Formats: sequence, C-alpha cells, structure tokens
Amino acid sequence: MSQRIQAIRGMNDVLPTESPLWQYLHRTAAEVFAAYGYAELRLPIVERTDLFKRAVGEVTDIVEKEMYSFEDRGGEQLSLRPELTAGIIRAGVEHGLLYNQQQRVWSTGAVFRYERPQAGRYRQFHQLDVEAFGLPGPDIDVEVIAIAARLWKRLGVSGFTLQLNSLGTPQSRSAYRAALIDYLRRHEAALDEDSKRRLDSNPLRVLDSKVPATRAIVADAPSILDHLDAESAAHFAAVQQGLSDLGIAHLVNPRLVRGLDYYTRTVFEWTTDQLGAQDTVCAGGRYDGLVEQLGGAPTPGIGFGLGIERLILLLQKQGLAVPDGAPQVYFCAFGESAERLASRLAEQLRDALPKLRLMLNAGGGKPAAQLKRADRSGASLALILGDDELERRVIQVKSLRDSAAPAQCGWEECAALLAGRLGI
Repeated sequence: MSQRIQAIRGMNDVLPTESPLWQYLHRTAAEVFAAYGYAELRLPIVERTDLFKRAVGEVTDIVEKEMYSFEDRGGEQLSLRPELTAGIIRAGVEHGLLYNQQQRVWSTGAVFRYERPQAGRYRQFHQLDVEAFGLPGPDIDVEVIAIAARLWKRLGVSGFTLQLNSLGTPQSRSAYRAALIDYLRRHEAALDEDSKRRLDSNPLRVLDSKVPATRAIVADAPSILDHLDAESAAHFAAVQQGLSDLGIAHLVNPRLVRGLDYYTRTVFEWTTDQLGAQDTVCAGGRYDGLVEQLGGAPTPGIGFGLGIERLILLLQKQGLAVPDGAPQVYFCAFGESAERLASRLAEQLRDALPKLRLMLNAGGGKPAAQLKRADRSGASLALILGDDELERRVIQVKSLRDSAAPAQCGWEECAALLAGRLGI
C-alpha cells in the first residue's frame, strides 16, 4: 500500500467547518476598508527574489533564513512572497499608480516563511494588508491605525494593546545606531549569539530579542526617542495626539523596532496576552523611502499587515458567534418525478431568495434516509416533495430544530413562506 500523502508541515488546510469564520473575517474587513476609501489590489504569489532583498533587507531573518526561493526554468531567481508590502509597491510603480498621486489600497492572500511551526506561527499563513501612499503627514498614520481599531470593533474582538514608537529618519536612526552599538559593545559578552551576530549588521533588532539575558541588557539601552530629529519628534507627537482625539489608547514603547529594514518614523503593533508567545496580531508603520528604493519616485507610505490565522485564533478564544454557513433548507424528494420537479423548484427558490442557502438531496434514498441527511446538514427546515405532494401541487415544510408544527404551501407560495420563517 502506498504511503499516505499529507500536507506539508506548517501549511494547513482550512476545512468546511472552519471556512465560515474566514469568510466572515474577509467580508467584514473588506467592508471596513471600503468605508475608509481603500480599494483592493490583487497580487501574484511569486515575485523576483531581488524585490524582497531590496525591500525587506538582506540582513533580516526573513531574507537570510525564511524565504522560499528557487531558480525557475528560465534561470530567474524567484521567491514565494514572505510579505505583501513589497509586492504592492512593485505593482504600484509598474502600473504608474504611485507617481505624483495619492493611493489607498488593501490586499490579502497567502505568504510564506520557513519558520518553526507552532500555534499562530505557520510556514504558509495569510495576511490582510492596508497601505496608503503619497501622504507624508501624521493624519494618515492616525487613519491607518484607526482602521485596525474599527476592524476590532466590527468583529467584536477585544483585549488588544496598541504599542507605538518612532524610528525617526534614516539620518537620526544612524546616530541612534551608533549610540546603541557603543552601549551593546560594553555588554557584548553577555549577549546571546544571535544578538552578537546582529550587532554590526542590524543592531536595532537586538532590541527585539526574546532572550531574557539580552532583554535585561536592552532595558537600560539608550532610547531612540532621545535621538529623534525635531521634525520626527513633532510628527510622533501629532500621531499620539490624533489617536487620543479618537479615543484610541496606546502605549509608547521605545524598544519597538519591527523586523523589516524599511520602516521610518511611526511604527506600531497591536498585541494581545491571549495567544501565548505569538502575541502580535497586527503591525506596521511608515516607510517613506521604500518606493524610491524599489525604483519609483520619492513617495511617502504607511501601512500594516494583519495575521489572519492569529486573529481567527483570538476570535475563537473569545467565543465570537459567527453564522456557521450550513444550509438553511434541505430539499427532500421521493421518486423520479419528484426529483426532477424538486430540481426546478430549488432553482426557482434560489432566484426568488438570493440569500437562501438551500441544499437539494442527491443520490435518492428512502424518506427516513433523506430526513437523516437533512438533520446532519444543519438545516433548520426540510422541504418534502413526494407523489402525494405532486398530485396536490404542494410542498411539506418540516422544522428540524424546534417543535413547530409541520406546514405546507403551494409551489408558488413556498418562497414567501421560507422568507418569513427564515427572516431573509
């Protein structure tokens, strides 16, 4: 017997019982983004590897350790996308969407990183991405963060902490980098090996270390907020004021640096204590030099990426009630003539009630067997059509979830009866 083929580790199936929650999340997010004037942009999953090296940074963990990269038959170096922002900018530059204009877009889809799989951390996972271009002021920073806050409100999910920081301009960050390296050098012997490796290549990432001994050292490190230029400091103050004006609570965290090299000024994370080690559900920031870095004209930008799997885990932990996607009606038909008519009537009901979820019995079966299938389907009502109903031109309506008395209706009146019983 051949060996059973299973899914790749860290790449998971979403089963039919789980899909309604995903559909609800995507539908709600699309409505929220549209309410702020953001349009959807759909992207390819595979991009040239150089795009991510230039955007994310060659000395980041993503590029050094985590990308799925390969050479195709034409000799091109390609990668499965590890994030969405770089692809959004590539598309914007390629199609002339960003030149001397403002753009507000969102995107969603699978991304890929070779990481150690655990709850909330997978090798194929899914993101929702929101990005705004051509707007340099703090008002758009506030708007982007407010979009996430409104999404939490619409979903009914709670328990987030908004952490906020500013990385300043590349020039002010360079001055801070020198001060940070000087401090860390004095404690180098006590740093973990990964932090020692990053000391010269990407010292700001040491601030984000999860190793307790390194975290203790970092606690007394210089603050990047003390090295901001005057314009960046004013920008950061305006962002905080804007959030306060909207009643969005936030915590300033000068150790927050994010894992990607392209960020400037505002960076933020929405975190929770309900998911264990994978506590960041949504994160992002401003990247004013990235469009130019990827071949476009100088264009300010800001955005965030949201981990769908982590948000779904949080929704499940908080017991969010979501429609289960089961059919509302199961149509049972007994005999060849009834089956043929039931097929036509089912289409007529779907025409009359576009929101109706109706499952038509397939494969025949005795009445008891069909009613058992109807019950298993999760439907609240069963429609029954047999020889007697054919002769009288009626349909029996049987409740499957409560003790309501059976009813019957003429073929032409069935849509109205279902609309009233189901509230659609």
